Amino acid sequence: MKPSSQKLTNKVKAYRTEKGLSQVQLAELVGVKRQAIYDIESGKYAPNTLIALRLAQHLSCRVEDLFCEESKTAEPYTLVGTLPSQRARVSLARVRGQMIAYPLPGSEPFANTFEAADALLTPGQKQVELLCPPETPDKTLILLGCDPAFALLTAHVTRRAKDIRLQYRFASSFKALKGLAAGHAHIAGTHIHSSASGHGNNIQFAKKQLGQQSATIVGFSRIEEGLVVAPGNPHGIRSLEDLANPKVRLVNREPGAALRILLDDLLQKQGLPPEAISGYQDEVHSHVEGVVRVLYKQADAALGFRAIAANAGLDFVPLTSAHCELVVPQDLLEQQGMQMLLDALQTKPLRDELKSLAGYDAESTGSIIAEI
Repeated sequence: MKPSSQKLTNKVKAYRTEKGLSQVQLAELVGVKRQAIYDIESGKYAPNTLIALRLAQHLSCRVEDLFCEESKTAEPYTLVGTLPSQRARVSLARVRGQMIAYPLPGSEPFANTFEAADALLTPGQKQVELLCPPETPDKTLILLGCDPAFALLTAHVTRRAKDIRLQYRFASSFKALKGLAAGHAHIAGTHIHSSASGHGNNIQFAKKQLGQQSATIVGFSRIEEGLVVAPGNPHGIRSLEDLANPKVRLVNREPGAALRILLDDLLQKQGLPPEAISGYQDEVHSHVEGVVRVLYKQADAALGFRAIAANAGLDFVPLTSAHCELVVPQDLLEQQGMQMLLDALQTKPLRDELKSLAGYDAESTGSIIAEI
């Protein structure tokens, strides 16, 4: 046994008491002196591996239940979202020196797998219990947005820089820019439609949400947007006018979502009142939710991308296409790993993969669109 060089918390006494054992009895079972049990419980010594295993065996628990290193993350953190339980899993990233914690799972309601957490967090706790190396949050970039192809970007960044992590967290264009402005992310994705091939609406939308913050806008993709419908398009939907058919049920996106802005603009231009469309007030908060509603015949049409419809085996009615662009605050351009991300946007493999998706174009991927 040797003095511990790390601060450990231990629950040996709690487990021993629950078992109804005295220090003497536990010492005899483990094969040490009573004084050793006293020193372990008081935190004076950390047991070696063999003793720790024997303690766990006789106390009917795991070694990690008995001992854990005290978290070194005693700094303040900002929680983005609501904790789903009393002791929740969170992912971590550092933005402008502030620790940002995102509850897991995120806002995608139909995930097929669990995302590994960086830490555990209890409401009211002033520090997180790290599950990852302490340097991980400093090597993490947070991208907020709703282009599903952002998941491809995360993989291409990792291939170029093994120690840099780009985390894509789903958010509408409005919420992405609000989160960026609040300092909850390093990058925001926005795909507000614009006339012809222009980028103006993304630029104006970013300026409005960021206020006085200066930023660089970088091209990512061009996406075909429209209505996701059942296979064979049984209602014969060809345009927005067909949504006015009382037998057609639309599922809409929430205010602030780029696709909701598109729908409202097109309805206004065509002189169609929202109340003429069944389901206009029926809102979902992600592409996936809309697809699921159509798949399970809870709706006849949902706003979405051609690629999402194709991926789900559904049909698609095109309305327009929009540039999806990345907004990066100027003061975060020097953030660790940001250059690797910008470099990844210039690569042929990423562009080729984007172009392989239904309804995607990579003509402006990696281009500097504007400085605002």
